[in-house]
Amino acid sequence: MIDATQQEDATVDGALIEQWKAGDQRAATALVERHAEALARFAGRLGVSDDVDELVQDTFIRAFSAMDTFRADSSLRTWLFTIERRLVIDRRRAQARRGHDVEIDDTHAASGFDALDALMADEAAQRVAGAMAQLTRMQRDVFTLRVQEGRSYKDIAEILGSTEGAARVHYHNAMRAVKEFLHD
Repeated sequence: MIDATQQEDATVDGALIEQWKAGDQRAATALVERHAEALARFAGRLGVSDDVDELVQDTFIRAFSAMDTFRADSSLRTWLFTIERRLVIDRRRAQARRGHDVEIDDTHAASGFDALDALMADEAAQRVAGAMAQLTRMQRDVFTLRVQEGRSYKDIAEILGSTEGAARVHYHNAMRAVKEFLHD
């Protein structure tokens, strides 16, 4: 079931896409403004720490060049996440072929309370990052999309090229593994 916010977002995105196709460049700018921040957060959660802005820009370039293939079966943001994830995978493969080590580094959680709060938050973030490092790539991607991005299983399945059932199983297994790791 689509909630009112999702329906409104789809309507706004659809109108902006049509305006852009009709030649209105301001519509493209509006689409970038609506989705760039979420794409940057998603990139960080995928472990991208360098050139995030470039990755987001490349995602939009690829999306705008393929906009005629967007069917609106899912939200525009889901489609953009799918494109961005594929770009990240392609970059990692290219780095691996060149012999570069690919390091996944989660960003630290910000805390504005005091030094002890910051220390506790950093320790918790390190423990969760350690737990996530133990997951398979699919489990980590499902976990990230579900927990940190709040995406539905349907969206997750579409982004990862899977089924809703498989996304649920990967999420369940990821949660179990993270809980076991954190309790050890």
